[in-house]
Amino acid sequence: MPTEKEALGARLRAAREAPPYWSRGEMARRIRRAASPGDREQLAHVQALTHMIKEWERGLHRPSPRYRSLYALATGRTEDELFGPERSAQRAEPLGSLPGLPLPSGELSARLAEITGRRVGAGIVTDLAARVHGLRLADDLLAGGDLFVPAVRELENAIRVHRESSHSEQTSRELLALIGEFAQIAGWVASDAGEHDRAAEIYRLGIDAAREAGDRTLESNLLGSLAYQVANVGEPAEGVELARASLDVAGPDAPPRARALAWDRFAWANARAQDRAATVEALGQASAALDQNEHQDADPGYLYWVSEGELQVMEARAYTELRRPLRAVPLLADVLSRYDATHTRELALYLSWLAVALVDANEPEEAAAVTSRMLDLSAEVASDRTAKRAHLVLERLRPFESSPPVAQVLREAPEPRGASLG
Repeated sequence: MPTEKEALGARLRAAREAPPYWSRGEMARRIRRAASPGDREQLAHVQALTHMIKEWERGLHRPSPRYRSLYALATGRTEDELFGPERSAQRAEPLGSLPGLPLPSGELSARLAEITGRRVGAGIVTDLAARVHGLRLADDLLAGGDLFVPAVRELENAIRVHRESSHSEQTSRELLALIGEFAQIAGWVASDAGEHDRAAEIYRLGIDAAREAGDRTLESNLLGSLAYQVANVGEPAEGVELARASLDVAGPDAPPRARALAWDRFAWANARAQDRAATVEALGQASAALDQNEHQDADPGYLYWVSEGELQVMEARAYTELRRPLRAVPLLADVLSRYDATHTRELALYLSWLAVALVDANEPEEAAAVTSRMLDLSAEVASDRTAKRAHLVLERLRPFESSPPVAQVLREAPEPRGASLG
């Protein structure tokens, strides 16, 4: 028996495919046209909305109240006809609680109880901004398996503050933007923990929050994060569409580091899709955008990590994905020679790409040495990404197991789990 979400998805697909039959892209355009001109700016762009429609029809997510209303208008049906009893079961607020998220406890819970119903202002905004930045710094050192529960708890706290207190319009926008920032880091952490469906749901919530706040730079960042996950664990072509939407939302006037990151995500999605020309063009655009960053103080704080070195890593990863090891190996070797060893997860991930590039360069003994170091680093890291990258590297080494160094690494490696991730 299909789940409630699957049954709803089937109804939405049937409504779309009824004569005269609309593609998902056409359905996305019709939903946007159904909105008033003022509301249209608050909606997802066509590429992102097309992906959302696909997820609705698969029963992965439910449309928010705004999209339910527009879907009904676009198809000429009533909301009751399309959504049935499910309509009254959902909250009317644009933002709601993610199902299954742990509620805060202890001292923080008591403080939130004091906030409920009260008017809040700059003080709570400052406090939440410090908490989200602390969470980002923790992600530099800890893996998704360690941070998942704290990250989603912090997101839930921010949502409760916005929903259960009163505040000015300006404070409301600032709180919504902070919800978007919490959602970006919580989605990233969830993805690293292997909770990909939860990550997509959290990213979607953050995109809605950023759009409500009118923060296009943050919306672009969230779309790019979702594109990165979809390119890695979904269909790369959909990742390309979402990454293009991230670029469109950012626009030419976004801060340079925001544009550089959006182009970087677009480059990676195209590399996963094996589009070499688009990848190389996007890498060049990312570098050019970062070169314009003369006033870093104007960049949002969450872009602190976007640097020339990080772009170099993405360039090397993209060339590895495109099986161009002679371009990838020197770049990775240069980055790794000066990388902060306290960032264990990232160091292990970057070593995994170097190992793959060395295999492609027909240097299995060097690849085995790099793999051994990578496995040592990742042994105690609670990251789904590092575990799956280890699996990929070991599989790429197996054709060379007649080489004693390779045979030793394969023999001593822990039992891998999962399939490959980008």
